[in-house]
Amino acid sequence: MSAFYAERMTVIGVGLIGGSLALALKKAGFVGEVIGCGRGKPNLEAALKLGIIDRYERDPQKAVEGADIVFLATPVCTLASMVAEIAPALKPGAILTDGGSVKGEVLREINPAVPEGVHFVAGHPIAGTENSGAEAAFATLYQGKRCILTPDSQTDVRALEAVTAMWQAAGSEVVCMPAEKHDRVLAAISHLPHMVAYSLVNAVGSYDHYEENILEYSAGGFRDFTRIASSDPTMWRDIALTNQSALLEMMEQFETFFAELKEDVRQGNVDRLFEFFVRSKQLRDDIL
Repeated sequence: MSAFYAERMTVIGVGLIGGSLALALKKAGFVGEVIGCGRGKPNLEAALKLGIIDRYERDPQKAVEGADIVFLATPVCTLASMVAEIAPALKPGAILTDGGSVKGEVLREINPAVPEGVHFVAGHPIAGTENSGAEAAFATLYQGKRCILTPDSQTDVRALEAVTAMWQAAGSEVVCMPAEKHDRVLAAISHLPHMVAYSLVNAVGSYDHYEENILEYSAGGFRDFTRIASSDPTMWRDIALTNQSALLEMMEQFETFFAELKEDVRQGNVDRLFEFFVRSKQLRDDIL
């Protein structure tokens, strides 16, 4: 396998993330054969019909036989056990990488399970939608997006170059950073917003002042803000557990500012409310 072409790639977890990567790499001519693996046969059949994969195996060890690159796109709490399961079947020189949203815990658990001669490169594409499954995959998901790789002292340089080339072929800008920084950054820009969205939906959905469900009155603003609360609950449960420290830090940060806003509303403080909203608007506008 060259740094820019994989004759055989295995995707374990052929959903939005894994399926979109397979489609993008096929379109870019980065891969030859793509083998899919997952628990649900109907999803694998759908992936085959959609041309995301060329064939599939239900047995993870059979799926990775002869693979040059193995991409793990399963919930973060399953990654270490999956690596332990497939380790005996990975060929020497194979590259193992992932798309998990937490990196510190993943590196700590996976590194000891990677067999000698196989190279693990931890990664996380900063892209996605609230949809899941093979039918949610599309080839342009990663176009113009960033992918963060978190190499450590055990990361093979050539494997890192190959995974970098893979994500660039998918259309992503690749950024490398330490795993701890990644987890803190993602706790702020991704994990906290999901926690807030889930909490908001639960809070409004549990409001019992009226007999009917007031969520039925929700319009564009509420639906746009809470769109991410339709994301996979299993994935977000695992993220909350594996990035606990950084996430709690950001939740406490959010609580501080929400308490400030709550007190300004309670006191009817016109100037402070206006300053709060102006400051927030400026920060949001700067993103664009």
